Amino acid sequence: MKIAIDAMGGDFAPLEIVKGVELARDRYQEIEFQLYGTADQVKPLVKDWTRINLVPTTEVIEMGEEPVKAMRRKKDSSMVRAANAVKAGEADALFSAGNTGALLSSAIFLVGRIKGVDRPALATALPSFEGPHDQFVFMDLGANAENKPVHLYQYGILGSFYASHVLNIENARVRLLNNGAEEDKGDEVHKVAHQLMKNSHAFNFVGNIEARELLAGTADVVVADGFSGNAALKATEGTALMMLKQIKAAIMASGLSGKIGGALLKPAFKTIQKKLDYNEAGGAVILGVNAPVVKTHGSAKANAVANTMGQIKIMIENNLVGDTQTFVAEHADDLKAAKQALQNEENA
Repeated sequence: MKIAIDAMGGDFAPLEIVKGVELARDRYQEIEFQLYGTADQVKPLVKDWTRINLVPTTEVIEMGEEPVKAMRRKKDSSMVRAANAVKAGEADALFSAGNTGALLSSAIFLVGRIKGVDRPALATALPSFEGPHDQFVFMDLGANAENKPVHLYQYGILGSFYASHVLNIENARVRLLNNGAEEDKGDEVHKVAHQLMKNSHAFNFVGNIEARELLAGTADVVVADGFSGNAALKATEGTALMMLKQIKAAIMASGLSGKIGGALLKPAFKTIQKKLDYNEAGGAVILGVNAPVVKTHGSAKANAVANTMGQIKIMIENNLVGDTQTFVAEHADDLKAAKQALQNEENA
């Protein structure tokens, strides 16, 4: 399998990208890596060219650039060239730590949407601290600031496939992020989405979920509109990091006995910290396009890059995109049926 890599994207590119690729090359014998980037910056960093190829490019899409304009104007950028390689079938997947908006644009306009999917979404796996599974799928994380009910319905399908094909969760429990557990909560979009999902046979919908329950293990897939999903993700990450920081500060200020107790608890804190660390989890996936497209954190270091390569490997091996394409095509009538059931209910 071949992965096209934007070697110039990210806060620490190309150094950490190249180091991560070499780590992944040594871990995964089945993968060939295509590095797209500025030759005089990338070439000196590669220590061993085994299963690594450099494709020279002359442009870089910077973090602060307007996504669509950058994608269209910088056709010889590392990201656009890598995306076009996937589009042309020269690579099986696309990876970047660069400009999220530009990567979304490249995924949608170059790699292309799956037929029947109206809006691809950005998804990630977050930790579950209770329940039967260690992780759950959370989407949309901001690919679409506004959504229609049908988009949220389709996210249920996409998230369920990711849960089964990558996280090995069968019959995933799907819940809709809302401001209350009752089905009549929320604005009109969420009320209608709830009814569409409730009447669907395409996935296992088990109702609404509030943001405070996200990490409690009561769902395997949590569906959100892009605005709410992005806000909830950042609030969750920020709260977790601040709590760990405050616990450490309290221990250090509690005298000798507190420091001794903290030292004894250090392994437990390390376990929690590791579970919350995005470097361990891999990247966010753009679901609903015709190939695996994965974005890791802009500040990701080599280990995060390597872990994301392993995540992409699982997606390719388990035919995530192909099975999703088939399912969406075969169940196009399910959405029509759900809409009709909703209409009948309103008429009654």
